[in-house]
Amino acid sequence: GFGAGKAAGARAAAAQPAQTAAPAADVPHQAQAQAPATPVTTGPGGGQSSWAQQVHRLAVTPDEQPAVPWKPPVEDIFQAAARRQAAARPAGFGKRLTARLVDTVVVAAVTSAAAVPLGAQALDHIRQKIDEARLSGRTVTVWLLDGTTSAYLAAVLGVLLLFGVLYEALPTARWGRTLGKKLLGLDVRDIEAHEPPSFGAALRRWLVYSVPGLLCVGLVGVLWCLFDKPWRQCWHDKAAHTFVAG
Repeated sequence: GFGAGKAAGARAAAAQPAQTAAPAADVPHQAQAQAPATPVTTGPGGGQSSWAQQVHRLAVTPDEQPAVPWKPPVEDIFQAAARRQAAARPAGFGKRLTARLVDTVVVAAVTSAAAVPLGAQALDHIRQKIDEARLSGRTVTVWLLDGTTSAYLAAVLGVLLLFGVLYEALPTARWGRTLGKKLLGLDVRDIEAHEPPSFGAALRRWLVYSVPGLLCVGLVGVLWCLFDKPWRQCWHDKAAHTFVAG
């Protein structure tokens, strides 16, 4: 009985090392199962994404939609126009004088179209008075300016002022410019608002320019802008609180 027990203990001792050696044999197998999958790129550096693949991942949003390219904001056209308008500076005397000459030619042409027939009738009236004085045989004073000739002169002045309102005041109040100023790129603007003046201011501007011009002192008011600072205003600009930008 003792010999049989000793033989069974020997067999148990021989079986225990074999069982402990089996897990050790399995360790390399587990390490081999945890190895990374097939590399994305081959050759040196295998197992890492290529530069092109990394850029592609950065350019694609999580929902696989291409990224929208950035566009600079578009400037508000109204704000840009307001800035340009506020940055306007008084125009030079040469451009203003050229624009005024163009406007004067237009106004003079229309006024002459009405003044020629009226002036011819006034001359006929004066000649008739002179002929009557000669036929009377007496020394008679013949007045060139009487009721008839005054009416003709008033009609010519009325045409001048009326057309001036239509040609100067209305376009200035609506667009800030006349034909001459448009050709030269000039604008009449209010000093504070930098916008075209109101009709009342535009009408006042035209009257202050035209009436002294008829009295032969308007040239002084026009040349006043050469010495005025900082807006280079003429007399009619000061009366209307405007300046000419260009």
